[in-house]
Amino acid sequence: MTDKTNFSRRNFLKSSAIGLAGISIFPSIISSCKEKKDVINLGFIGVGQRAMTLLNDFIQIPGVRVTAGCDVYGIKRQRFENFVKKFYNKNNVTSPLKIYEKFEDLLEDKNIDAVVIATPDHQHARIAIAACKAGKDIYLEKPVTFTIFEGQQLRKTVRETGRILAIGSQQRSDPNFQNAVHLVQSGKLGKIEKVNAFVGAPPTPYDLPKEEIPEDLNWNLWLGPLSTDIYYNNKLDPPISINPEVNEKCWGAWRWYKEMGGGFTTDWGAHMFDIAQWGLGMDKSGPVEIAPLDDEKQFIKYTYSNGTIMTSERFNNDMKGVKFWGEKGWIEVSRGYFKSSDSVLLPGVKNNKEDKDEASYMKKVSHQLNFIESVRNHKDPVVPIEIGHRSNTVCCLGNIALDLDRTIKWDPAKEKFVDDNDGAATAKMRYNYRQGFSLM
Repeated sequence: MTDKTNFSRRNFLKSSAIGLAGISIFPSIISSCKEKKDVINLGFIGVGQRAMTLLNDFIQIPGVRVTAGCDVYGIKRQRFENFVKKFYNKNNVTSPLKIYEKFEDLLEDKNIDAVVIATPDHQHARIAIAACKAGKDIYLEKPVTFTIFEGQQLRKTVRETGRILAIGSQQRSDPNFQNAVHLVQSGKLGKIEKVNAFVGAPPTPYDLPKEEIPEDLNWNLWLGPLSTDIYYNNKLDPPISINPEVNEKCWGAWRWYKEMGGGFTTDWGAHMFDIAQWGLGMDKSGPVEIAPLDDEKQFIKYTYSNGTIMTSERFNNDMKGVKFWGEKGWIEVSRGYFKSSDSVLLPGVKNNKEDKDEASYMKKVSHQLNFIESVRNHKDPVVPIEIGHRSNTVCCLGNIALDLDRTIKWDPAKEKFVDDNDGAATAKMRYNYRQGFSLM
């Protein structure tokens, strides 16, 4: 197939029935919420850069009231409070707002129905587990947890408590990725032989220079279960200014270091490995063998039980995305990007009579609205805990193989390593929490 056709974001939005409204929250989309039951009181735990974007989305959904915010950094609590009050004052809405430093205090508020957790990854599990036990439904940023063990414990708690937990893997609510997965799962590419899911480099040892801790940052609470040997640098929790208003100039660098995060392997793997898992029908499973792919330990090779190979290699310069290779052709997908080996595979093109409605399989609902509707109807969201945990497990397995610099074997059914004679791989499924910061 030689017709290599590129499909831009603009063309895709024009061809799909959803258009621009489908990737933003607008009244026309969310009007169905207006007649639903009681107001949902929403609290935010972690109000840094990502949380402020989520806040802007959630606060606009009718029937949702943002009533609490929590962070260990005082100036970010102030920014959050200013934003919420300004929004409600502008819209003539009366809504009480409480601000907390400790998440435990927020969870004690009986008036809060659900929480958005957007803290660094190492805090996800213990806060989400505590939220479940406090009777709160949860929107949890990806990756689900810092370790595989934490994911297992969180999954167990979610189901034992009967809470709704949604993972912030918003690409699953994006028609571009929905279309790609539909093509793969409906056999349009034939048997999938391999997948490239480029996500970027793995984590490196922490090496930023030590700096003085800001007076209004509770560094002890920021560290939580992590070792106190980790010292402060402003890039870990980028500073902001209220007057004049200056927001973060970079993402929190904790994510790039082994001691605190999983590098691009987890940061973008939680998105792109997730799409690959979805397309391959592996949401309830995973790879059986994981190995470093190069001497520099930058890329990872995943082998599935059916022989399909997924690697984290580049396929289009440094663009992070997924490429599915099939017997009948290939497709490349990323955010606002879609390219195929044949124009018949492009979004919006009817491949056969079974496609009665253009992109009828696409879910034209925003990711945040999906969570709110799931809370209202008490039903699983588009990305429940099981899916988030399995995708995150793929990420963590990759980092473990790179860290050990050897091939590791995994039993996805038992979620245990195979032939791990020295126990080195198993040991990396968890770490020792600092005293006073256990999984609750």
